[in-house]
Amino acid sequence: MSIPIHKEIDLKASPQRVYEALLDAKQFSAFSGGAGAEIQRDAGGAFSCFGGVITGRNIELVPNRRIVQAWRVKMWPEGLYSLVTFVMQAEGSGTRLTMDHVGFPQDMRGHLNGEGPDGGWDRQYLEPLRRYLD
Repeated sequence: MSIPIHKEIDLKASPQRVYEALLDAKQFSAFSGGAGAEIQRDAGGAFSCFGGVITGRNIELVPNRRIVQAWRVKMWPEGLYSLVTFVMQAEGSGTRLTMDHVGFPQDMRGHLNGEGPDGGWDRQYLEPLRRYLD
């Protein structure tokens, strides 16, 4: 089993604004570099982002508080999904966004954690989201 990835970031936007940016295909595409995104905004709904490189399903959606997704990278073996949880907590006029990623192939940890020249939660999701919302 892989070692989980845990990230926390403080954003100047409200939890509602963060939640919307993560679940609105147009906003997601805008903050993540322009690649296509399709996001069904209901529990059980499918999503695809980064032009189909990342796909999955929304497992649990608690508006403005939590998003839980079954999440996979296109090159992973068919049927292999990991679990990603985003938690939004109001802090003053902003939000503390916590992200936990579990159940991914161990050999992908470095890539997902941003230890190589591309990829990584910070470089692909969190820092672009901060720039977009701030």
